[in-house]
This record gives sequence, C-alpha cells and structure tokens, in this order.
Amino acid sequence: MLGSIGPVLVRAHDVLEVLDLLAAAGAGSVWVDGGWGVDALLGAQSREHRDLDLVVEEEDLPAVRAALQAAAFTEVPGGRAWNFVVADQAGRQVDLHVIRTGGDGTGWYGPHGQAYPACSLLGTGVIAGRAVRCLTAQYQVRSHTGYEHDGDDVHDVMALCERFGVPLPEQYVTDRPGRS
Repeated sequence: MLGSIGPVLVRAHDVLEVLDLLAAAGAGSVWVDGGWGVDALLGAQSREHRDLDLVVEEEDLPAVRAALQAAAFTEVPGGRAWNFVVADQAGRQVDLHVIRTGGDGTGWYGPHGQAYPACSLLGTGVIAGRAVRCLTAQYQVRSHTGYEHDGDDVHDVMALCERFGVPLPEQYVTDRPGRS
C-alpha cells in the first residue's frame, strides 16, 4: 500500500526489475507503454516517470499478479479488471493494462473492445541498454489524443513526432515551442 509517502519516481533499473520479475514468472507477452514506452522508443530517458505502464496479455494475468504480489506490490483501490495499479512499500507504481489478443493479433482492451491494433504491438525500444518490447511510436502518438493533455503528454508526443516523423496531431499544434 502507498501509505503516506505517495508515488515515487520509477527509474530505469525499476523498470528492468519489474520486467525481469514478470519474465521469471512466465509472463511472455508484456509491452512497455506510457512514458517509459516513449523513452524506450527514444532509446534514453527523456523525463522523470511517476509510474510504469505495462500492457499484459489476459492469459498471463495470474502469473503477473502472483509475481507482483510476491514482490510486495499490492493493488491500489479503484482499479478495474482490465486496468489497475499496484504499488510497493517504496511507492513505486505499476499501471497494468490487460488485453485479450484475437486471432489477427489485435489486442482487445476493456469491456468496450478498445483495440490495440496488431501492428501497435510490434514496437521495440531500449531501456538502460536493454531491448524491450513496447508499443510503436505511431500508436503512442495516437493514444495521446482525444483527452486534455498535460506537459508530459506534450513532451512525449513532440519527441516521438520529431524522432519518427509521425505527423503531429492537430490538438498539439498550438503547444509547439515558439507558438502561442
């Protein structure tokens, strides 16, 4: 449980520790998402992170839960079956997004069937010198639209668009440096 300390920064070695823990538990399909997923694509940490977002296969969920529980992570109240947060005593948070992969490789998320297209699950990146599976730059940019974004979102989208030549979504055009 978080207790009174609240979330702390999640560092590269924390990410690799969690990925190693899940791999050792047999969770074969895990993708780094969110801010760390962006930094994996960029190949270096570009900002601080208050959590680690992971996409996991529903079939791996029992192994993921058991491994995290054994490492003293407990579920933070308020989650859902397909999206929940766990935290350890130090305050490190892991935000889990659970998908069910269809025959065509599409990952289906949540009760309304939000899709992670098969091609979005083909990303690879690097965290602290190690190759990791992550969502693609194109999908990361697309998933950062349709809601009110913050400074971290702007940073992430701008970096991905610049590095990978992804078109800048319209809602971010006014947030470009040097524009008002």
